Amino acid sequence: MQFKAIEGGAGRIEQGDTAQVTINEYMREYESGSLDALYDLGVAFSTGSHGCTADMIEAHKWFNIAASKGHEEASWCRADVSDEMTAREIAEAQRRAREWLAHGTRKVA
Repeated sequence: MQFKAIEGGAGRIEQGDTAQVTINEYMREYESGSLDALYDLGVAFSTGSHGCTADMIEAHKWFNIAASKGHEEASWCRADVSDEMTAREIAEAQRRAREWLAHGTRKVA
């Protein structure tokens, strides 16, 4: 797994091509009206499945976004992954979620 430096000294896990295919698929589903797609992104990142490398910051971000849109199970999962994260990691996940929501961005990175 490769890390890319980001502001604040934290790292971002670089996802491979297989993960990008999964991410793009879930984004298409979300854009077609599936709120579960955002939750599924959180699951993929939290479990390291569907070609994604486990990344709790990204998992928290997607669970947070899904929860903010009313997905109840996402809020429970967000709480679960928070138990495995530092305060700095949670803050970074929240920052990424706010940025995604503010810009309406449909990309993961």
